[in-house]
Amino acid sequence: MTESRGRAGHDGDDTTLRIPGTPCWVSLMAHGLEATEEFYGALFGWEFQPGPQQLGPYARALLDGREVAGIGQLPPGRQLPVAWTPYLASDDVDRTAGAVRSCGGTVAVGPLDAAEAGRMLLASDPSGAVFGVWQAAAHLGTAVTGVPGTPAWNELVTYTAAGVATFYVTAFGHTQKAVPATGRDYVTLHVDGRPVAGVRGVGDALPPGRGPHWVTYFETADVAEAVRRVAGLGGRVLEGVREGDLGRVAMVADREGARFALLERPPG
Repeated sequence: MTESRGRAGHDGDDTTLRIPGTPCWVSLMAHGLEATEEFYGALFGWEFQPGPQQLGPYARALLDGREVAGIGQLPPGRQLPVAWTPYLASDDVDRTAGAVRSCGGTVAVGPLDAAEAGRMLLASDPSGAVFGVWQAAAHLGTAVTGVPGTPAWNELVTYTAAGVATFYVTAFGHTQKAVPATGRDYVTLHVDGRPVAGVRGVGDALPPGRGPHWVTYFETADVAEAVRRVAGLGGRVLEGVREGDLGRVAMVADREGARFALLERPPG
């Protein structure tokens, strides 16, 4: 992780969240909805309310009454990967579906209406990483960022950065910027000149049993304490606390194995 989008305040007035191509929402599909709510509620202080049920039981996570993320329940017997999925904003999800297909991606679900909330699809890029697309109506997406318990950054972990980044550039209109000074295979995706996501190439060093995938970073006030809470709640610590480009970072997983990162930004 090298750059992040700007931080909205408590009022969630970061309008870039709704510019096409910008990550505007994150959602987790889990096997046990109630136990997963319990885990994240204890970790981040989230509360939950019912959301659209088009894909099965689904809840929206709230922080101080504002929506920050979603958690859904996978159908019984479906052994699909349990993972956090970022949604990219679109003004026309049907047109975006066509762009995804024409650029070598695959549309797996939708486009479909999510009640009065908006219109969505689930897709995968040419490397197989799953992402969503959201066309907002009543539900605009993440309502607050920049405070503990909110999404801070999304990063695609894949084989090589440049090739996959080209897909997002072509399908969503991002511009890309390589970060050669780090000595890593890393590209940032930009909207209106502003970094909104990262693409990190790791060659064959992907986690065992996992292909290319997106990782969501969540803000925390004390990453070491958050890591201890993850372990105490039955999650796993995958990579201990280290100094990153934006602050102190740790990679963890919840009780069902969904990977996510914790970010503690430096003061100021």
